[in-house]
Amino acid sequence: MSSPDRAWCFGLPKADVHVHLEGCIPSDVLRSAATLHGVEVPARAERQDLAGLLEHLDASCRLFDSPALLSELAQRFTRRCSWDGVVTADLIVNPSHWPAWNGRIPDMVAALDDGFSDAESDGHPSVRLLLSLRRDQSREDALAMVDTLVAMEHPRVVGLSIDGDEASSGPTGERFAPAFQRAAEHGLHRAVHAGESSGPDGVRDAIELLLAERIDHGVRAVEDPALVADLIERGIPLDVCPSSNLALGLYPILHSHPVEELRRAGVRVSLGTDDPELLGGDLTHEYHSSAAAFGWDRETTAALARTSIEVSFAPAALKADLLERHDAYVRASLQPG
Repeated sequence: MSSPDRAWCFGLPKADVHVHLEGCIPSDVLRSAATLHGVEVPARAERQDLAGLLEHLDASCRLFDSPALLSELAQRFTRRCSWDGVVTADLIVNPSHWPAWNGRIPDMVAALDDGFSDAESDGHPSVRLLLSLRRDQSREDALAMVDTLVAMEHPRVVGLSIDGDEASSGPTGERFAPAFQRAAEHGLHRAVHAGESSGPDGVRDAIELLLAERIDHGVRAVEDPALVADLIERGIPLDVCPSSNLALGLYPILHSHPVEELRRAGVRVSLGTDDPELLGGDLTHEYHSSAAAFGWDRETTAALARTSIEVSFAPAALKADLLERHDAYVRASLQPG
């Protein structure tokens, strides 16, 4: 059976649960922010690696120092979801990239919430926030941020994340375990970047020390069959971003990416965009290109999209509605004639 075409992949209801606001700054918005500050638009990183990417993110995000600019970013992200066939999103925001909002997380969330709410009132998809730690932060910084999130009780903020370069920071699971434990005790979800610039040990730390409900990336788990078996047994999903992994040199070509090996083994897998404005591409492309590379038919492709909705941190009622929409789309598209 032939792989689904791009139009079908666009219409397929799917969630993006591995995407960073820092990597979703449209070029025209970035130019406007630079003009307001009388500076040049930050140049693209010369180094095509994670460290170079993070440097560019820092240079861009420091320009966004007003609620209006943040609200515009939130609106544009939500509209982007609509034109990408994304029905809901868990969006990661790392305050350490945004120096103007240092110590002002409630104000930052309020500005983003204004933008999301405006777009959602126009019929665009719902978006939730996961506030993220950076791996070079201290244990005390991490605990302080969790305390802030707990005190806020903001309905837009549903979880705690952690990202950054595992290769340069080394193992950080023990340092951040108290923060993730406190987050779990207060009902915050946990999504952990691991198994990208680190190997299988990073994934194990995410599961055992950081109580991860989802692993962002996680692809290098494939190097440890026992870890793969553990992921399957626990039902912990991997939110995989093939285009990002290729752009940053983790794998040379899509055909060599382990997403298919992990899927065939029985790991719960969904696809995400990571930093789509910065790296180029969209979620429809992730599904379409992966289906073409690995020979997925419509049922297989749809199963990954269904997983993305299932593993999202959307409220139960919304999730049930989105799954019904997904299943109806798939049923109709598989009917003969």
